[in-house]
Amino acid sequence: MEKEEIKIIDFHRILFGQEPALFLVEVLIRTFLTYIILLFVVRWLGKRMSGQLSILEMAVMLTLGAIVSVGMQIPDRGVTLSAAVLTFILAFQRGLAWLGFKNRKVENLTHGTLDILVMDGIMQLEAMHRCNISRQQLFAHLRSKNVTNLGAVRRVYLEASGLFSIYELPEPKAGLPLFPPIDSKVLERRLELQLVSCTHCGLTCEKQPEQPHCTDCESTEWTTAIDER
Repeated sequence: MEKEEIKIIDFHRILFGQEPALFLVEVLIRTFLTYIILLFVVRWLGKRMSGQLSILEMAVMLTLGAIVSVGMQIPDRGVTLSAAVLTFILAFQRGLAWLGFKNRKVENLTHGTLDILVMDGIMQLEAMHRCNISRQQLFAHLRSKNVTNLGAVRRVYLEASGLFSIYELPEPKAGLPLFPPIDSKVLERRLELQLVSCTHCGLTCEKQPEQPHCTDCESTEWTTAIDER
């Protein structure tokens, strides 16, 4: 379009572009056909596409949006082109899934691996940093499972799909309180113990007159441990 053709009050161009208004009917037909094709492709991709997505599946979903828009909206491009590309994406994803089933290295490369965020009540700071998980994010997930202190946690896994898997100890121990600092009333009612927890990693040990550096993360910040049993 030449700049001389642009008019501020050209409502036909603003609403319908350079195509005739009848093209809207064609867009509806294209959208319907593309939707039917996409519905079958996503169905053939497997149940995982409608659940928590892996890295590979997320990439496929983002690609599908770019593919179908061409066949639906551009008048000089047919729906067959989008259908052909969708079929290729289907074969590509199925092929990678088959290779991942046969080879663990391929599976780890395409779907990712899990990380251990908490081991026996102690946060694994390197793993959390690598996964870009903050302490407050971790605490929020633990609080959603009614976990009140870190000493009750045996393991926290960050799955390859991004989900948190939380396993508690059969006999919870005292540990770092997970209550938010803003809830001061709960913290005031906590049972005082002669134990302290490192606020950085959650390591719990006996309280001393001059508390040394944390043996796990070298931090000097401590708080009173709680036991909510």
